[in-house]
Amino acid sequence: MSWLYLGLAIMFEVCGTVLMKYSKGLSHLSLDVLMMLSYIISLSMLSLALKKIEIGTAYAVWSGMGIVFIVTIGVIFFKESLSLQKIMFIAFIVIGAIGLNLLGEAH
Repeated sequence: MSWLYLGLAIMFEVCGTVLMKYSKGLSHLSLDVLMMLSYIISLSMLSLALKKIEIGTAYAVWSGMGIVFIVTIGVIFFKESLSLQKIMFIAFIVIGAIGLNLLGEAH
């Protein structure tokens, strides 16, 4: 269940970040409220995940996967650049998250 909470935390963090982009510097009240609500839910889910997952592992997976999703959304929806170097370093993040997940299950 903790990994489900962590997945939800990642999803809501990504939603909050996308809403932040659309908010254009906190200039759209409805988007601003949704953004803040997304972050509150994200941190609440992260707190629940921390009941069973080590904090270092949870935070690494939460932030790392958030980066992966935000970069992907940035490239697809906001036409942001993507270079071979970006892909390589994002791959390192994914490998690290997977490694931490496997290590966490081994202990």
